[in-house]
Amino acid sequence: MHVLEAIEVSKVYAIGDRRIPVVDRVSLSVLAGECLVVAGSSGSGKTTLLSLLSGLDKPTSGRVRVLEKDITDMGEDELAPLRNEGIGFVFQSFHLIPSLTALENVMFPAELKGDLAAHTKAQSLLRRVGLTDRGGNFPHQLSGGEKQRVAICRALINDPAIVFADEPTGNLDSSNGEAILSLLLELHRERQTTLVIVTHNAEIAGLADRVITLQDGKIALERQHAP
Repeated sequence: MHVLEAIEVSKVYAIGDRRIPVVDRVSLSVLAGECLVVAGSSGSGKTTLLSLLSGLDKPTSGRVRVLEKDITDMGEDELAPLRNEGIGFVFQSFHLIPSLTALENVMFPAELKGDLAAHTKAQSLLRRVGLTDRGGNFPHQLSGGEKQRVAICRALINDPAIVFADEPTGNLDSSNGEAILSLLLELHRERQTTLVIVTHNAEIAGLADRVITLQDGKIALERQHAP
């Protein structure tokens, strides 16, 4: 089953009289449980494409389907529950809430949907990533690698069908980056979660099921890796 589809998706920004295409007629589909890497150099349109696929931004033209729902024209009221329950996000800059502890940050998406088991699930996830003793710490008391592990737990707490990760190792040193990458892929395999990673890191791309490379907003190359 395809859990994610883009049909001739474009994003054009207008600056004065100029029209700047950032994503240019991209079509792709992603299977349930697949790990897809979107690669390309800086400015190739990777992050914009991720924003369009995940409903964080709207395309100028084309259609986007997520979990068999056309989200292209959905308003925020319809998108919010879909994003909270069906989609997880891991960002380069962590995006943790500074006033909440690590445990509370992980619990937050589950509490939003009224999950009474939020506390238990959050504790279990923190234990899984080796942060049992850091649950009471605030983000400013955590290292970069610890913050990203908390962010991964938060992304997974509602057991989403799809996790989008935008340069998840970009703000980490190489050893922390490798650990985070291993963790993401391990959890993806354990939970059979569909994983879409934006990166320019060739090592990450080598571990994916499939890699698409963007250039000037278009798919320039697609590689399928043997299982």
